[in-house]
Amino acid sequence: MFSKKNLKLLTDPINKDNPITVQVLGICSALAVTVKLEPAVVMSLSVIFVTAMSNVVISLLRNTIPKRIRIIVQLVVVAALVIIVDQFLKAFVFDVSKQLSVFVGLIITNCIIMGRLEAFALSNSPKRAFLDGIGNGLGYGAILIIVAFFRELFGSGTIWDIQVMPEKLYQLGYANNGLMILPPMALIVVGVIIWVQRGRNRELIEE
Repeated sequence: MFSKKNLKLLTDPINKDNPITVQVLGICSALAVTVKLEPAVVMSLSVIFVTAMSNVVISLLRNTIPKRIRIIVQLVVVAALVIIVDQFLKAFVFDVSKQLSVFVGLIITNCIIMGRLEAFALSNSPKRAFLDGIGNGLGYGAILIIVAFFRELFGSGTIWDIQVMPEKLYQLGYANNGLMILPPMALIVVGVIIWVQRGRNRELIEE
């Protein structure tokens, strides 16, 4: 299962084929749910689940779906999985569900998921489609978690709502950076990640 070719399905989306920093997909949710680390992690897990399972379902059905209605079928499958995720979050982590607001529902239109269904699941086996879904979900989630970590740390002085900035630092005059919790700062942090990533992977610049 974990041949070199299959491992690339898991590792490439985390680095040199990342859906956010390389393919520039899913930017809206990266801006919206990264003020705090907890909702970013929950959103990441939700997208990983939906991406992986929708890839598997579409791959299983790929030989029976008429081409003219394939987009409708894909949307129905993704919508059903998103409803399951939404109900699960409301049942077990209601506070986080409220923080995520409409963005869980908007997973249905996430271009990362629809892109993987079109570009990969329709032409590959369920096993490879599952790995591709997990890999792209992890790549998406990694960026959300990194952005949320720095935004919460410098914007609120906390990590997972736990105070980590020493009180003595505030007594010396340190103040939380309110700019970090504003949406434009998420875009700036993503831009810094892209800059670092391309600096470490010169082939991305050449492409």
